[in-house]
Amino acid sequence: MTAVAFDYTAPTTVDDAVRALHSPGLAVTPLAGGQSLVPLLTRREVRPDVVVDLNGISGLAGIEVAPHRVRIGAMTRLRDLEQHAELTAALPVLASAAASVAHPHIRVRSTLGGSLCHAAPAAELPAVAVALGADVVLRSVRGARSVPAARFATGAGTTVRAPDELLTEVVFPRTGGLTYEFSELCTRGSTGYPVVGVCLGLHVADGLVRAARVVVAGCGPVPARLPGVEAELAGRPVAGPHPGLVASVGREAARSPGPEDQEYRAEVAGVLLLRALAARAGREER
Repeated sequence: MTAVAFDYTAPTTVDDAVRALHSPGLAVTPLAGGQSLVPLLTRREVRPDVVVDLNGISGLAGIEVAPHRVRIGAMTRLRDLEQHAELTAALPVLASAAASVAHPHIRVRSTLGGSLCHAAPAAELPAVAVALGADVVLRSVRGARSVPAARFATGAGTTVRAPDELLTEVVFPRTGGLTYEFSELCTRGSTGYPVVGVCLGLHVADGLVRAARVVVAGCGPVPARLPGVEAELAGRPVAGPHPGLVASVGREAARSPGPEDQEYRAEVAGVLLLRALAARAGREER
């Protein structure tokens, strides 16, 4: 099967891209890295009238590390996130999560904005964006708006982005005392599709968890924060033991509608959380 016929345009500025997306009466689709869109086009699951290629817009890519925040252009490739020394120092979990996506050939083309807009339920970067409290910046002919990453995805493959809006950048606050771990289960080992992921943020003092943030991906239609599990971790030794924690994760992660194997995925999420805790405890001991 091949894609339906469509018009193609390749703007060179953000303003031109925004104008191209604003085409009332037409189905307009932006093209970023193409790793998700091209298969959808060839299977005719997406049938645009116009494809707007964003790859020629240099102003949409780049990483800016500042004392209180990190700004990343939507067209920044995952390989650049993985290899950026300043980003690795400032937000190591973001760099490590990017390095967990598929394999290098995919990461060379895939973009941060494309990953967030594709909104795969178990994808690594949407989960990390939620855990870190990132904001997604959208621009249209009406102006710009900022949406918290926790409210950006509305379901599997759907977001709050309007058809004529362009995702221009993602703004990450510096972690504010929390340090993060990311752990996941993929099909076919580390280069397969993600099944379940857990992003754990901890503030530890004197061996005790003083604050925690837990986000799971793959157990429901969107990445979900687990406040009940966060409260359960508070005050505990980071090294454990953590009796009942897997069951607690399973109960909370399965509260929203999910896939047929949601119970299994929720249990996996609990095991991944224990692994992330063990990894953090190992670092605390060194």
